[in-house]
Amino acid sequence: MHKRLSRSVLITPAAALILAVVTAPAFAQCGGASWYALTSKTASGERMNPAAMTAAHRTLPFGTKLRVTNERNGRSVVVRINDRGPFVRGRILDLSKAAAARLGFIRAGHTRVCLQKR
Repeated sequence: MHKRLSRSVLITPAAALILAVVTAPAFAQCGGASWYALTSKTASGERMNPAAMTAAHRTLPFGTKLRVTNERNGRSVVVRINDRGPFVRGRILDLSKAAAARLGFIRAGHTRVCLQKR
């Protein structure tokens, strides 16, 4: 069975599958996030800067850039992974204070987010 994209273009099922795989994000994850603002060294060796757009993730390589979207209000920000964590069950990301402020959850302390690799 063929799908019609427009009047003159037909897509075979195999082409549709390839298109879906190519346009799908390489990494996506949703879960809890919190923020932290220490001034100690991070796992990558750099000093933690609460004013920078950085985050801690358990497994992603240092330097990975992620688009983080707050599911509660739709705000998003791009952060760079430079630390390991979080070490609290149910949380997938620890954000710098500046990133949490842009996402709008400083007062709450934690929120639900979705991550997408950039």
